[in-house]
Amino acid sequence: MVKLRLQRTGTKHDPHYRIVAANSRAPRDGKFVDIVGHYHPAQIKEQTTFHKEKILTWLKNGAQPTGTVLNLFKNAGIWAEYKTALKK
Repeated sequence: MVKLRLQRTGTKHDPHYRIVAANSRAPRDGKFVDIVGHYHPAQIKEQTTFHKEKILTWLKNGAQPTGTVLNLFKNAGIWAEYKTALKK
C-alpha cells in the first residue's frame, strides 16, 4: 500500500520534512516513489509547499495519508478539495 507521509531531512535540532508517496513497508527515511511537498515546522510561521495536482492524483489512486499529513492537507484545504472531487 502506498502512503503519503513525512520523510525527515535537515540537521539536528532543525528538522525539515518532505511529504512523500512511499510504500508503507519502506523505512521512514528510505525509498520513496514521489515527492509531493515540503514541511518546515521550526519557522515562526510554518512553511508548507504542496504539489496539489500530484497529491490529488495519489489520493485518487488510493494512497493513504498518515495522521500528520492528513492534518496538513486539511489546514491547506486540499482534503476538502479531494472530498468534493470524489462526490462528482
